[in-house]
Amino acid sequence: MKRLFLTALVALSLGNVFAQQSEYSFSVQQAVDYAKQNNTTVKNARLDEELNKRKVQEFTGLGYPQINAKGSGQYFFDIPTQYIPDFITPSVYGALFQQGLIDSVPAGGGGTFPVQFGTKYNVSGSVEGSQLIFDGQFFVGLQAQRAVLALTQKNTQRTEIQTVSDVSKAYYNTLIMNERLELLNANVETLNKLKNDTRALYENGFVEKLDLDRITVTYNNIVIERDKVQKLSELTIMALKLQMGMDVNSKLNLTDSLRDDNFESLLNSTFDPQNRTEYQMLLAQKSLYNLQRKQNVMAYLPGLYAFGSYGYSAQSDSLNFFDKPQTIYVNGEAQKLKRWYPTALVGLNLQVPIFDGFQKHRRVQQAKINMLKTENDMDNLRNAINLEANSARITLTNTTMTLQAQKDNMELAQSVYRTSKIKYDEGVGSSLELVTAQTGLKEAQTNYLGALYDAYIARIDFLKATGQLR
Repeated sequence: MKRLFLTALVALSLGNVFAQQSEYSFSVQQAVDYAKQNNTTVKNARLDEELNKRKVQEFTGLGYPQINAKGSGQYFFDIPTQYIPDFITPSVYGALFQQGLIDSVPAGGGGTFPVQFGTKYNVSGSVEGSQLIFDGQFFVGLQAQRAVLALTQKNTQRTEIQTVSDVSKAYYNTLIMNERLELLNANVETLNKLKNDTRALYENGFVEKLDLDRITVTYNNIVIERDKVQKLSELTIMALKLQMGMDVNSKLNLTDSLRDDNFESLLNSTFDPQNRTEYQMLLAQKSLYNLQRKQNVMAYLPGLYAFGSYGYSAQSDSLNFFDKPQTIYVNGEAQKLKRWYPTALVGLNLQVPIFDGFQKHRRVQQAKINMLKTENDMDNLRNAINLEANSARITLTNTTMTLQAQKDNMELAQSVYRTSKIKYDEGVGSSLELVTAQTGLKEAQTNYLGALYDAYIARIDFLKATGQLR
């Protein structure tokens, strides 16, 4: 029993730990920071960047010494046979003729005869190395690889900026839905009290049943709307967690609140299209095409490489390569026959391009054309950025004006509702007037929240359009 109790206690403790790990409280900035580390698109962009780093390192390795070891072994079932001139027979006849043993030397020579050269077993091993001394394409290609890496880094920045925009918008959308839900809950509570008070007045004969029915219908409608908004609020918080790369089943609390910021303060800011990541990516792309052009120009220059090799080889008619060396006697002196004989060489390899059917020239022309296309894309993007920035400025101006107007309308609707409520409580106002005032107040509150959300979105779009969103 005691062991079971301890096991349950440990399981409960671990459950509390996991529960704590799956609950977060984030501000907008904290949500953005979390998304930069956990959003799938951002993580893949960083992996692409890391992949290109490895490609640069791989290409750089071509400039280091290239060293390889190799070994081979052969067994000849039949040793190769070759025909060689018969130099023995003419020599024998010549010696016999000189000794007077024969009268003449036969004409036609000795012809040829087959012989076998080599041994049944041949073994060799060597270490080979090469080193690039000069190759113009390599050095320019290394710059091009680094330019590709810079382009990938810019793409990561663009992905992060888009993620910041998406997460910020989703965060404010969730705040708006929560605020709208709170307002509806307050309205439900107010109408519920008003309905109960009106029912009491009706039961005591002070108001007509029509008054009670009007308020009841209004109360039922706002309850239905509240329930719908509550479901939408749950969806918006899940959408935010998805944008952040967070488990949608985790609990997320939003610590920031909605407020009337000074949105119009951004309208006087200046911007340069070159601050946009998209423009910087085109600059990097143009630089890459220029390096491709240089690389093909450098292909006209010769390339110089050094190489070398050192190894050993052995031959035998039996598998005795690692036996002790055989001792022979020459002129009475003992000598040991080597089983392994070294071989070594060094050299230079010079490659001089002469004619390739104008292939390099055509590649240079292609790179120049790609550069011209990129310049055209840069001009077009510059105009598009200016248009986007001006459009975002106008939108921010309009939303700021709309926000102020909706705020004034909401304050006016609150004043109308308070007056109508006082008149109704004192018996000089009708329920229709009160219901109309309450409906107008709810609509004004909803419009204000919508205008506030539009202002936040317009500010984010303006910062993104002007290259200020980080």
